[in-house]
Amino acid sequence: MAKLKPSKGAPYARILGVGGYRPTRVVPNEVILEKIDSSDEWIRSRSGIETRHWANDEETVAAMSVEASGKAIADAGISAEQIGGVIVSTVSHFKQTPAVATEIADKLGTNKAAAFDISAGCAGFGYGLTLAKGMIVEGSAEYVLVIGVERLSDLTDLEDRATAFLFGDGAGAVVVGPSQEPHIGPTVWGSEGDKSETIKQTVPWNEFRIGNVAELPLDSEGNVKFPAITQEGQAVFRWAVFEMAKVAQQALDAAGITPDDLDVFIPHQANERIIDSMVKTLKLPEHVTVARDVRTTGNTSAASIPLAMERLLATGEAKSGDTALVIGFGAGLVYAATVVTLP
Repeated sequence: MAKLKPSKGAPYARILGVGGYRPTRVVPNEVILEKIDSSDEWIRSRSGIETRHWANDEETVAAMSVEASGKAIADAGISAEQIGGVIVSTVSHFKQTPAVATEIADKLGTNKAAAFDISAGCAGFGYGLTLAKGMIVEGSAEYVLVIGVERLSDLTDLEDRATAFLFGDGAGAVVVGPSQEPHIGPTVWGSEGDKSETIKQTVPWNEFRIGNVAELPLDSEGNVKFPAITQEGQAVFRWAVFEMAKVAQQALDAAGITPDDLDVFIPHQANERIIDSMVKTLKLPEHVTVARDVRTTGNTSAASIPLAMERLLATGEAKSGDTALVIGFGAGLVYAATVVTLP
């Protein structure tokens, strides 16, 4: 049996730069209320959401990703040609193939970087970050671009009172590169497929084949409804509050730190009540800055953590070198949590 040469990469990895892009159109709750029987007060009290961003025709998944990635690359102080891998987490790129990551890698000007998409819902950024870390330590790339991007306005049923107000669009990106010290902790991740029906797409794409259209759901005007994201709100809330706090604590334990050692907490921006409950359960000290980007950005699934990270750093609420706990959770049901040093 031939003896293979071992892989050799950097000792560790870290986030070197971050960038974000929010579509230009800002959508207040009043616009959502044109289609559902609710109120601004109810939406804010249930979710914390005041506004969200919706993309126009030009703000595609690829276009938003390129904008966010360019900022992240500049923030990292490297060139696009140095990027050896592009990982895109999204559930709202509607071409099954090719991966949108290949288009993004080309438009950024990378030198034939490895490029692929992943589908891990709201935990997608954590999944991508973990894969990037592995690529750098293994030696298959020196710098990896991780992008979380969504156009969830395309998957929103504006007549669904339970979800119409939740979702927004945007892209967040980070550059992950080599480090001589550990700055991305062990990842605690997993899935609970027995609960997969609690967050799902309403209609599979193959139902749109000719001959099946008559059986598809219709909107109030009699038009065939485009597939949308639906969820069992109470079941998801209970799972996120009780189970994800445990996962977050496991990530702290795996990193060898306590809540007192934290500077920043960046959970998936799903719902402010979930965020508040996790802060309370984890008993986070008052000095810990908590991301609440959900108020003005809504739930952007895979993009929510990098977008929240970018805003905290841009506003000065967090600073380079801070220790942050990040956790994503959502459709699957899947989750991923880790501790990182902010760039």
